[in-house]
Amino acid sequence: MAGTKVLRSLLHELRLASQSPGKIRDSLAARYILAQYKKYETTDQQLCKARDEAIFLGQTYLTYLSSLRKYNELYKEYHGSGERTVKETADLVGFKLPTDPK
Repeated sequence: MAGTKVLRSLLHELRLASQSPGKIRDSLAARYILAQYKKYETTDQQLCKARDEAIFLGQTYLTYLSSLRKYNELYKEYHGSGERTVKETADLVGFKLPTDPK
């Protein structure tokens, strides 16, 4: 992934993880990430090993944030909220209950 794509993906995940409806630029995490990307910005004529390390670190943060978001979604969906009926359990796992014609 290119550096710009990682940065945009990171800011998107931060926006999804944010609890406050305000701008993402106001958050401390977003400001830190932007500062790090500006710090390791290079031109075509420079070779910077720290930039590659910064991109790798950005990808690691991106993986962590997206995995955390997916975990929370799954937890909310499947976490038990007490007893479930047989029909709810069957719907949860994708089964259909047989019907009794009367």
